Amino acid sequence: MTSLSSPHASRRHFLGSFSGLALSSLFMRDGVVQAAMPGVVTPLHRPPRAKRVVQLFMAGAASHVDLFDHKPLLEKKDGQPWDPGEAVELFQSQPGACFASPWKFQPYGQSGKMLSEIAAPLSAVADDIAFVHNMVGKTGVHSQGTLLQTTGFNFPGFPSAGAWVSYALGSENDNLPTFVVLPDHRGLASNGAKNWATAFLPARHQGTVIRPGSATPIADLFAPESGFITPANDRAGLRTLASLNAAHAAARPADDRLSARVHSYELAAAMQLSATDALDLSGEPGYIRDLYGLAPEGPGVSDTNINAKAESEFFGRKCLVARRLLERGVRFIQVWSGNDNGHPRRNWDSHEDVRRDHAPLALGMARGASALIQDLKQRGMLDETLILWTTEFGRMPCSQGSKGRDHNPFVFTNWLCGGGIKGGTYGESDEWGFKPLDRDHPTTVYDIHATLLHQLGLNHERLTVRHNGIDRRLTDVHGKVLTEMVG
Repeated sequence: MTSLSSPHASRRHFLGSFSGLALSSLFMRDGVVQAAMPGVVTPLHRPPRAKRVVQLFMAGAASHVDLFDHKPLLEKKDGQPWDPGEAVELFQSQPGACFASPWKFQPYGQSGKMLSEIAAPLSAVADDIAFVHNMVGKTGVHSQGTLLQTTGFNFPGFPSAGAWVSYALGSENDNLPTFVVLPDHRGLASNGAKNWATAFLPARHQGTVIRPGSATPIADLFAPESGFITPANDRAGLRTLASLNAAHAAARPADDRLSARVHSYELAAAMQLSATDALDLSGEPGYIRDLYGLAPEGPGVSDTNINAKAESEFFGRKCLVARRLLERGVRFIQVWSGNDNGHPRRNWDSHEDVRRDHAPLALGMARGASALIQDLKQRGMLDETLILWTTEFGRMPCSQGSKGRDHNPFVFTNWLCGGGIKGGTYGESDEWGFKPLDRDHPTTVYDIHATLLHQLGLNHERLTVRHNGIDRRLTDVHGKVLTEMVG
């Protein structure tokens, strides 16, 4: 009999051994996993245009005026004193001179969308993207701004958008997580796991972290090699654990943490085969690997190196794995670029040198995101997959020192693509890229989240959970669907 300590243990044996852990109210009986778990919203509030979501998150605050939001006035006034006509309080500095982007912009696509040199790989899909240049935030603090974009609140204790979607719609594949997180290979962004937590939603809806390209993409999926584990004592240990779990659960009927843990064991059993297959890129044809910027022999670059080739490799690999997971029914995927504490800097927080930090990250992001959109489109999946590009806030149009930019929560850019979203530009920033052009009608994360849920067939005002006497929702008490961009 095959030991569970072996990575070659059969799924049937693994599931059979863990079936004793499952309680009668859970989803595994007699060693067989039931059909994919439905969500709580049945039927949906409206006919959906999308079935799944990819959130591309640029940790550290990507500069809109260096990527997608062209400002000719900055080029004209470059190096001159910056005067927006009002007092400006910055996060870390005093306002410097007008600072033109170090990169040239030019028009692309039938729409003539202006993109900078470092965002140019998106030119192939420029007409498919809906750019929102009048986003506003609530804070210039990274941790708060990141939570606001991932959970709709700028302080901890609230579920991420991915957890809400998992809770509402359920799973399309019981052999893979409903919500997957692909972090930056160098580490986690501000707040770490709080960005994909469930808070007061059932614990099973938390994001599962996968690290494509690493030696162990999924931690603890297989038991360690050991000469002390035999099939007999392994089964005996599981029987004891099942008995203890049953007693624990009976004494705590309102606590769902045990059921979530058992569910994670069941999912781990299923993932031993399905996740391994999803992460294996060896069968992808050369032209697909080239599209995503993957070298034929694998990464081939140091994790500590930051250059365009490295970033294309790492971000492109995550995007290709995301496509493979989407094909297999994963509902919500976060793909992260940038970590919280790189030295020298390994994120988008370009206080000292925007050219040094943004160029490799942006080129890698743009190539990977463009490849994902093109690949989904050629497979007929883009119409049912909504892609959201975001960052915690933007960066200022003036210089910090001579080469950097400080935080700008007053205006920044999001873009959406696929899932019934119409390409174009929706909302503009002012002539500096400092604040929205129409300050009375900015776009907020609540509007983005309301639109995302709308495309999934969900009414953001009706998707609520009672918590501490309040009907909580992803959009708090705000939000409107951006009707002009939805099909």
